Amino acid sequence: MTDWDAVVVGSGPNGLVAANLLTDAGWSVLVLEAQDTPGGAVRSDRDVHPDFVHDTMSSFYPLAAASPVVRGLGLEAHGLAWSHAPAVLGHFDPASQRWATLHRDRELTAAGLEDLHPGDGEAWLELCRTWDVVGDSLVGALLSPFPPVRNGISAALAVRRAGGLDLVRTLLTPASSLARERFGSEAARLLIAGNASHADIPLDAPGSGLMAVLLAMLGQTVGWPVPQGGAGRLAEALVRRLQSRGGTLRCSAEVVGVEVDRGRHEACGSRTASGSGPGPCSPTWRRRGSTAAWCAPRTCRPARCAGCRTSSWTPRRSRSTGPSPGRCRGRSPRRRPRARCTSPTPWRS
Repeated sequence: MTDWDAVVVGSGPNGLVAANLLTDAGWSVLVLEAQDTPGGAVRSDRDVHPDFVHDTMSSFYPLAAASPVVRGLGLEAHGLAWSHAPAVLGHFDPASQRWATLHRDRELTAAGLEDLHPGDGEAWLELCRTWDVVGDSLVGALLSPFPPVRNGISAALAVRRAGGLDLVRTLLTPASSLARERFGSEAARLLIAGNASHADIPLDAPGSGLMAVLLAMLGQTVGWPVPQGGAGRLAEALVRRLQSRGGTLRCSAEVVGVEVDRGRHEACGSRTASGSGPGPCSPTWRRRGSTAAWCAPRTCRPARCAGCRTSSWTPRRSRSTGPSPGRCRGRSPRRRPRARCTSPTPWRS
């Protein structure tokens, strides 16, 4: 069996991004996917008509456009092309037979809302001005490895400048209440509520207002791009990039168990539904940045293994031989974390 530095279970967008980052660090990576095609909820199909491609789940990716991680992957070099509609989105009010339309240009958005109800345009621009102060910090905190210390501090300082506790109250206000407080027309309120509904949070729940503002403001800054050819092209680009760097993807390989070294309480491999494992990882659990994986860098010297089981282990590269043995920093923790495999969430759609 083949030894792997990391085994990633699931080829959804988060798993594929994590796998790409690990291959960039010089690791050998295996991705196991239970379905016969990769992508998770990022996929397209032709089951409606052979000449018609439709997205089966997620379809637009403002957080992918805002994510420094996704931008840094350079997926355009692997076949991905983004497309933007003339307007970001629109919500129709049956009662008034009017539309509230979100444009990339905030002035156009405000003019349309003002036409629906006097004062709604200025209310929108006020929301935009607040976002100008706090937006970058909030998005940075959302998309940074947890805990987002640096971006969290920046966000806290920005919130203080933009209104302090009053702004916090606004962001924690349910989307339904926020819409009623800010706007007079039902169409404009639907614009807020419609954005909040994408967050899978009830409109009357605290926090839904934040997601409504986040998605609406991203629509005006980075847009709501869609992959040309369907959402599946995004997954295909991630897979092509992974394979170009030596990563391996195996579909129709459902993982039914994780092998654990009972003596060390650490993951050492995985078992698929076929009864065979893809090959064990060395029984050492490490954490690199925001991505946890079962791993053991092949260049780690045995004399250092006892000391580099800390979560701060990082490899150092060599121009001739690739990753060189890591330098241990700090003492080994008294209680090592349980084995797990997670990854940052660079977008939501």
